Amino acid sequence: MLQHEEYSMIEWIHATLTKWGCSEHLANIIDEWVVLLLIILFALAIDFVLRQVVLRIVRKIVTRTSAKWDDMLFDHNVLVRMCSIVVPITIYALLPLALPAEEQPSLIATIINRIVEVYIVVAFVRFFNAIIRMAFAIADTRPALHGRPIKGLMQTGQVIIMMIAIILVVAIIIDKSPVMLLTGLGASAAVLMLIFQNSILGFVAGIQLSLNKMLKVGDWISMPNHGVNGMVEEVALTTVKIRGWDNTLQTIPPYLLINEPFDNWQAMFDTGGRRIKRSVNIDVTSVEFATAEFIDTMTQNELGKRALEGVELKSAEGATLTNLDLFMRSITNYITHHPRTNSQMISMVRQLQPSEWGLPIEIYCFSADVNWVPYENLQSEIISYIVALAPIFKLRIYQAPSGIDIRRA
Repeated sequence: MLQHEEYSMIEWIHATLTKWGCSEHLANIIDEWVVLLLIILFALAIDFVLRQVVLRIVRKIVTRTSAKWDDMLFDHNVLVRMCSIVVPITIYALLPLALPAEEQPSLIATIINRIVEVYIVVAFVRFFNAIIRMAFAIADTRPALHGRPIKGLMQTGQVIIMMIAIILVVAIIIDKSPVMLLTGLGASAAVLMLIFQNSILGFVAGIQLSLNKMLKVGDWISMPNHGVNGMVEEVALTTVKIRGWDNTLQTIPPYLLINEPFDNWQAMFDTGGRRIKRSVNIDVTSVEFATAEFIDTMTQNELGKRALEGVELKSAEGATLTNLDLFMRSITNYITHHPRTNSQMISMVRQLQPSEWGLPIEIYCFSADVNWVPYENLQSEIISYIVALAPIFKLRIYQAPSGIDIRRA
């Protein structure tokens, strides 16, 4: 019925133009352009109705549902891009009314047909890209996938769609089969692999990082060999963006995280304990036996009495202890009962190999608060306590002589 009405209108326009003195050929050309204009206006009218009426109705329905995924249809313009496909398809379907099929179509008809076909390909590419972005956003909301390096997979899908679109567009322009173009591309596969080397390596690395759960957005990682130390902000197809602690943005390729070792500190945050491993050097000449007189002197001092509270003053084998032994037991008791250390993790004070710098006493424990500032505060508090406690046990902290020490000597 529509086609019949179109032809009736064409005949009327043709008769009018002939009546005005136009030649037969010119009248035919004007007929075609007028009908083409009417087809475009009809397609735009359909697009206007879809956007201003249908989409508004759908949006009202979506806002009343409890599901979240349907909201993303509008957040990522999926339905808008789908409506954009209607215009070129409508024009392509009605185009024979304006440009009737001929054995040898004119140059103008060929150009218009190919422009519309390219328009259809571009509209579908935009639609599929919107679907991929929406799928990525939905996956990112899932607890199991939140923060995982799946953005590279999304970008890989977009690259594949873009490559297919380019092949189809080229095939349309040169009027050849896409299969022939793909056959020709097979011969130049080595060149393509060289061009897309980083993208291919990034795609493979992204899959390995995701499947092995090696990395996700928000993790603190460090690669000392490359000067990388900070929080992961983005894992893309060809780059991993890391925000350094000085707020600089560091960028490395994903495959570097597969080929070289890196430290992921997220496990430390998950376990709830951050290690403190510090040592102080004791002057070996200040170590002496803890005799009864030494212990009596300690207990008469309020600070010494408090330091020995809860400390076993005798050896299990009955051997005589030294002031260093009591000092280490006092520190162990202190860090074990400290309210900000993690009592569920290992805690100890041990001696390391003596050297020309003295006898190192190492403190090994875990902070209950894994955040940087509280961790550093606790670490400083423990070391300051140890340095201040040493003289009470008649121990000297060793340090290299300075100018004032030489002048005093």
